[in-house]
Amino acid sequence: MKLAFSTLGVPGLPLRDVVRLAADCGYDGVELRAHPEEPVHPGSSAAQRAAAAVEFAAAGVEVLAVAGYARVAGPGPDEPVLAELEGLVRLAADLGARFVRVFPGGGGRPEKEADADAARRLGTIAPLAADTGVHVLLETHDSHRRAQDVERVLGPVGHGSIGALWDVLHTWLGGESPAVSFPALAPHLGYVQVKDVASAEDTAPLPLGAGVLPLGACAGVLSAGGWRGWLSWEYEKRWHPQAADFAQLAGPGAEYLRGLVAAART
Repeated sequence: MKLAFSTLGVPGLPLRDVVRLAADCGYDGVELRAHPEEPVHPGSSAAQRAAAAVEFAAAGVEVLAVAGYARVAGPGPDEPVLAELEGLVRLAADLGARFVRVFPGGGGRPEKEADADAARRLGTIAPLAADTGVHVLLETHDSHRRAQDVERVLGPVGHGSIGALWDVLHTWLGGESPAVSFPALAPHLGYVQVKDVASAEDTAPLPLGAGVLPLGACAGVLSAGGWRGWLSWEYEKRWHPQAADFAQLAGPGAEYLRGLVAAART
């Protein structure tokens, strides 16, 4: 399995420093938060995108994903959502990223309506994703935090360029064990976001292994299932500024993940 981290852990850090941190700590790639607060986002110019792609390529670090904020199950007309999806897909293509992350965002809407809207919007963007070599991943999050929730959307879409992102925190908060989540997500799985927290009530980020999330069980089911994809550490420093500095945790975190993977294979 390859390792990445999200720039949510280093909010606003210049890309040169992001790349250096990844290379120095032994990460294979980076998940870029696609927000105007960050160095590169859907509003970035062609020159900025090209410079970012060169920066990563020169260091041998992949741009794993563009982590966007489109909410595909949200209320309202399709057009703004589709425009946001298109912007994210084109940004990922320009950066050489293989994935785009999107949220459900269904809120308290009736399940069937939210599912249908999400499936229709993802199906509409699928041809562009295929043409550009990008995969759009629906994250286990908010209104669709369990694997079974995401599967209800992806089944009707039925397109190889539309998949799932497994956020281990949210499936756990939804009451799913990794042994239940992985089989449901496996046919669609793009990559896995790992993190650690103290409890369901206190989700401030902790160093990996210092909290209660079933990371070992997650690595175990992935390994047993023959999955050899990416683990990306999403350390939510942006939302918890009092949390420890990610740069000091990045190296030990990579070693922790390598240890989990090695243990899962024995």
